Amino acid sequence: MHVVLSRDPDGTVRVHDGAPRAVPAAGLASLVAASEGGARDERPLPRWTWDDTNRWYLGLLRAGVRVERSHDLRLVHRILRSSVPAAGSALATAPPGPWDAMAPTPAGAVPATGARRAPQDDSLFDLAAPAAPEPAPAAGTDPRAELRRQEDAVAGSSAPGRLRLLAAGESAGALVAAEMHHAGLPWRSDVHDAILTEALGPRPPEGHRPARLEELARQIRAALDAPPSLNPDSHPDLLKAMQYAGVGARSLRKWELEKLEHPVVAPLLEYKNLYRLLTANGWHWLDEWVADGRFRTEYVVGGVVTGRWSSTGGGALQLPKGVRRAVVADPGWCLVVADVAQLEPRVLAAMAGDEAMAGAGREGDLYAGIVASGVVPTRELAKVGMLGAMYGGTTGASAQVLPRLGREYPRAIALVEDAARTGERGGVVTTWLGRSSPGPGSAWDEAQAGAFADDAGADAAARARSVTRSWGRFTRNFVVQGTAAEWALCWLASIRRRLWALGAAPGARPGLAPAPFADRPHLAFFLHDEVVVHAPLELADAVAAEVRAAAEEAGRLLFGDFPVDFPLTVATVDSYADAK
Repeated sequence: MHVVLSRDPDGTVRVHDGAPRAVPAAGLASLVAASEGGARDERPLPRWTWDDTNRWYLGLLRAGVRVERSHDLRLVHRILRSSVPAAGSALATAPPGPWDAMAPTPAGAVPATGARRAPQDDSLFDLAAPAAPEPAPAAGTDPRAELRRQEDAVAGSSAPGRLRLLAAGESAGALVAAEMHHAGLPWRSDVHDAILTEALGPRPPEGHRPARLEELARQIRAALDAPPSLNPDSHPDLLKAMQYAGVGARSLRKWELEKLEHPVVAPLLEYKNLYRLLTANGWHWLDEWVADGRFRTEYVVGGVVTGRWSSTGGGALQLPKGVRRAVVADPGWCLVVADVAQLEPRVLAAMAGDEAMAGAGREGDLYAGIVASGVVPTRELAKVGMLGAMYGGTTGASAQVLPRLGREYPRAIALVEDAARTGERGGVVTTWLGRSSPGPGSAWDEAQAGAFADDAGADAAARARSVTRSWGRFTRNFVVQGTAAEWALCWLASIRRRLWALGAAPGARPGLAPAPFADRPHLAFFLHDEVVVHAPLELADAVAAEVRAAAEEAGRLLFGDFPVDFPLTVATVDSYADAK
């Protein structure tokens, strides 16, 4: 049963559940808590339907109230607006409106400077959404009317079951993201400071380099016979000094520097590495993003067009291994860290119905299984070949291995090749559950038009081919990465439900997370194919079992009884750094 929430300009909450009524904003948490209590007396739990999860759920969490199910109208609208299976619906064909312009509500992870960060993701194609502005007001958006449009779009689509699962998964992901922000990732500031001090020296005064960086800067200048004014942080000045010294570097990229033989290389590489630590996760980062023993970022559900998440603060999706020692469980608690092996190629095998490829992963390591089948002689070649198939590798070892993979696993390779050809023609591809890719845009159109112009030269034709191949690589990967993101949503939703069902461990020491998670295991971190659960020690084994069961459930939800495995590596540790 949907219970639709809306808010009047004066803050009064409107609850629409068959008998619409007004509720003072201060009374919403009590109403929701009472409704969620139906699980104890077997009443059906509502599906809270709202314009944006952060706008409603974070306030409920601060009041100690958790909800079981929701429907995020903003997120689902965005999916259905461009989904090919729902392309003929009134929602998809309507002119742009306020639901299209609605921005996600910030979770509050804004540093003391007030500056918001651009979404961060390690996606190959860097198609993360732009930084979210303050949310637009809900004026002109009727949630009940929007829910009806969405239900009609799904019911009339060519894949209603899959789209319903995608809508439920995306909405559950929004609940998970809000809960992880609320609970936070356990973080020891003293350990983090010790890591920085060990690597860089003591924290310097504002405006000064740490001691180790200053010493390396002196070594760099000496190796280049450069004046004391040379600033290693200035790439143009540093390159000029290196050229003057005859180093022969055309850039400061690590792979290029490592090929050179010159006294400046070793101190420069170390400087670059430590400077990255200082700027990405140094003392300023610690001051801005860690408080009360918790790191709280703001996850952006579906922040990348493939459906992967991004984040708008603190580099949550790019935490380097060097600082993970600071992620330490509360006293009496532990971290259960789980990641799935070779998620994307397993998803590809299931989408394509390629039983031979799925069978290669039956013993755990899919790449080792490919070697055992005799396709390639080494695991490294198997990995390079599969990555080339999914990301469009056309040179080197990848190009040599791909034909062998195509003969052994024809259905899987044909799926990504077909997706690439569709993209090269300017077409749209769709994930397993129904999220469709964007069109290639004006740059693609201009390149194609330029190649066919009467006065087109060789450069125009070459540019058109380059743009065409590039977009083909995007669509090739979109179907795989997007479907893997859908599997991860189902995994998260299942873990969330299972952890709550475990309840509190009798006699366990409360953790430092706020209610409602102070005495319960809860998700604390998510990175595409990896999760971190913060749990009482007494429940560690039970949590590990539920995380594994959730992976199996996610596979069944998406692919039914197709024989593909999603094996996990699970570790119970005190510090995140000890998980791998």
